[in-house]
Amino acid sequence: MVYRTIDAALVLQTLEKLRLRIGERFPQAGLGKVCAELAVLAGDTQSRVTGLAKPMIWIRIGVGLILAAGASLAAYGIHAIGFKSGEAEMLSLVSGLESAVNLLLVMGAGIFSLTSFEARLKRHTAMRALHELRSIIHVIDMHQLTKDPVMVGAARTKASPDHVLSPFELVRYLDYCSEMLSLSGKLAALYAQDFNDPDVIEAASDIEQLATNLSQKVWQKITIVQTSNPTMNPA
Repeated sequence: MVYRTIDAALVLQTLEKLRLRIGERFPQAGLGKVCAELAVLAGDTQSRVTGLAKPMIWIRIGVGLILAAGASLAAYGIHAIGFKSGEAEMLSLVSGLESAVNLLLVMGAGIFSLTSFEARLKRHTAMRALHELRSIIHVIDMHQLTKDPVMVGAARTKASPDHVLSPFELVRYLDYCSEMLSLSGKLAALYAQDFNDPDVIEAASDIEQLATNLSQKVWQKITIVQTSNPTMNPA
């Protein structure tokens, strides 16, 4: 199973190395700060996913207490009805049975509510974390938007981006963006890996698809740069 699941610790380790690579290559670029923030999210993801995989004991205890209380009340009600021959009139018997049935229905609703509350609470935690990942994916995309391969070597205007990158540097920058997008998708997949909730699985899949689509855009730019500079040293 070691090679069949995503290890959050390894994703975090990869992000830390990527942050160092970005800092060494582009020490003044904001992309390194975004990668550092993504590493923080990876650390949060590791602890959150671990928590989601564990049962909420206090909720389980609450369900057990309600079951015990409900069973006690039901037993008391049945005892109070008195099924001994001649001791209860038919009307009293029907009334007692109706009360018992209502009690069982209330118990069932309470148990279902508490049981689903655990799932809802975990779902809320996962969905909020996935929203953070979606937001940082768009931040990463913003950093690569101005890195236009067509403008390499072209005349600049006053409104042109400040950072002038060589073809090699541009490929490295775009590749770092692609790696960050891919790792963001892996962090989203962690929430669906051990938490079998349909809404969370769907949201995680949507984020993975978003990261993949944006990464493809980045690689289109990389391909243009490499095609336009066939003698460029490989990255």
